[in-house]
Amino acid sequence: MTVVGDQVSGVRFQHEPRPTAMQKTFVGIAVGALLFALGVAAEAQQPVKVPRIGYLHPGSAATASAARIEAFREGLRELGYLEGKNIVIEWRYADGKSEAESLPELAAELVRIKVDVIVTTGTPAVRAIKRASATIPIVFAVISHPVENGIVASFARPGGNVTGLTILTEELSGKRLELLKETVPNVTRIGVLSDLTNPTQALEWKEILAAAQVLGVKLQSLGLRSSDDFDGAFKAALRERAQALITLPQPLMNSHRNLIVGFAVKNKLPAIYPAPEYTDAGGLMYYGPVYTELFRRAAIFVDKILKGTKPADLPVEQPIKFEFVINLKTAKQIGLTIPPNMLARADKVIK
Repeated sequence: MTVVGDQVSGVRFQHEPRPTAMQKTFVGIAVGALLFALGVAAEAQQPVKVPRIGYLHPGSAATASAARIEAFREGLRELGYLEGKNIVIEWRYADGKSEAESLPELAAELVRIKVDVIVTTGTPAVRAIKRASATIPIVFAVISHPVENGIVASFARPGGNVTGLTILTEELSGKRLELLKETVPNVTRIGVLSDLTNPTQALEWKEILAAAQVLGVKLQSLGLRSSDDFDGAFKAALRERAQALITLPQPLMNSHRNLIVGFAVKNKLPAIYPAPEYTDAGGLMYYGPVYTELFRRAAIFVDKILKGTKPADLPVEQPIKFEFVINLKTAKQIGLTIPPNMLARADKVIK
């Protein structure tokens, strides 16, 4: 067959009209829109990852401070996190079990379900989590002596996977004794309730003993190892004629605050405590940090970690707000007259 130009056997083929520039543009836009729509659809099918926070409390749900937990939740809400919507919190409580028994088990469980960060309080809980994972970020909302107990390398550079907020126990112990002595000037013998198994015990006892020597009062150690030892400690306090009571800031004490307060009130012992929940429960006095502020600040640590900051790069913070609380109702109940100058110094008086 002879082909000449567009002719075959004398038949002319007619060319299709070539697309114009406008038509090419329209086709390009249409294809682009289709690809974009497909991309959006594919993205919409991808599940959105909701961050999961583990919250490990060394005490029971019944004795946990509702105010502190609400402050933590409020801090998260202020940062745009709504529990059950764009964040999940896995709550875990020891619920009456000993720390040695419950904390390692609960820490391992939070690690197993792969939470993104764990919030906790107290040295034993932090240590349990660190043993369970060297990578999951840990934020402590309340802890004492984090450097001395090997939790962090320093306040400025924590190192590792742990950071958070600490309390100034060495200063607070002396201040509490001072306030107790000023409130009850004639007191000379003070019973000290403490957890002998707590890693901070030796340091806290050393600090409060130094303060007692300056104030000229004698301390009676009322050490416990478990919740079964309270009865024996109370009997020892009465047997040795303790004139007042002070409680060290340890989880075992906090979990049994109602028991401790009840003993002090029943036996008309003036007492000062390490947490405001004691005065809420009928305790005489509290001096220390505004704990709700610490828990609200803990939410800021969580937010920064979820956004990519490493715990090692978040300096440990110390409290900046403190409060002195007097329960005047309890003072009347135990027959104690609070000096006017002490009432004037109180940030809050419960009547």
